Amino acid sequence: MLCSMIRCSAGTAKVLGLNNIKTDALPTTAYLMVGEHCKFNCAFCAQARQSKSRTDLLSRVVWPEFHEHEVLQGLQIPEAQRGLQRVCFQVVQDGKALEEAKSFVKTIKNESPDMPICVSAGPRSLAEIEDLLKHGVDRVSLALDAATPQVFAQAKDGSWESRYRLLLEAAGKFPGHIGTHLIVGLGETEEDMVKIIQDMYDKGITVALFAFTPVKGTRMEKAKKPDLDHYRRVQAAHYLIRQNYARSDEFVFRTGKLVSFGLPFDQLWDYLSKGEAFQTSGCSGCNRPYYNESPREELYNYPRPLTPEEVKRCWQELVASLDK
Repeated sequence: MLCSMIRCSAGTAKVLGLNNIKTDALPTTAYLMVGEHCKFNCAFCAQARQSKSRTDLLSRVVWPEFHEHEVLQGLQIPEAQRGLQRVCFQVVQDGKALEEAKSFVKTIKNESPDMPICVSAGPRSLAEIEDLLKHGVDRVSLALDAATPQVFAQAKDGSWESRYRLLLEAAGKFPGHIGTHLIVGLGETEEDMVKIIQDMYDKGITVALFAFTPVKGTRMEKAKKPDLDHYRRVQAAHYLIRQNYARSDEFVFRTGKLVSFGLPFDQLWDYLSKGEAFQTSGCSGCNRPYYNESPREELYNYPRPLTPEEVKRCWQELVASLDK
């Protein structure tokens, strides 16, 4: 049986006609959150077991709560039908949310059979992943978040090694249907992050790249966000790897910092000049507006195509500290 309430990101609620907030970038994915008060205790997460954050937060985004029928009706309105390219469930690990998410997936598939659906959750086995796929989910994301076991131990809860093994097993059994999240700025080096990105793509796992965002009430609320030039280098590396333009073993690192992509600058500019490297990454149709930053700040992940001026600024941030 479906649960009676579900949370939407504030931007999603706008697209579904459930609020009237002002925003200059609407989501192209309907972001829905199921569950509260996670059993895990990740240091950066508002939903963590010991978090003192508001219960309606995930990252810096507010997720208001609505009756299920309001959300399902909202998915059918013309604006949502025109603007949304997929539905994404964020499943909090509270012991029952995964089953609730499956019920929603089934209902949405009955109403909109062609709508792609992804689930970002913590399934514990291949059988649970297979069950999600059988319910109509086209992609399952298992968030690794941390680039190394050492960083995972400091910022996450559970085992990096077991999550990594499950990711690889799932990608082998369900090729093309598995993704992960990686967060830049948890304490890893650029070399650490770039190498795990390469490893994921070598295994057929899609990467959604995030910038660490301090959230009040979490254990990492006083930690600093990554510098933009640091994030731009990782973004560019991710894009080059994803597009098969270059590999991490061709890059040059100095004390963990990326200083060269192993490409002439004119060729690098040719690859990056459209600005796609600096847009939100992950599943197709996912743009996550303002998930990592305020609209008043320069964007880590652009939720739309960049203007020529924005591309130039990102390029300048990127190359300022590279070897010429």
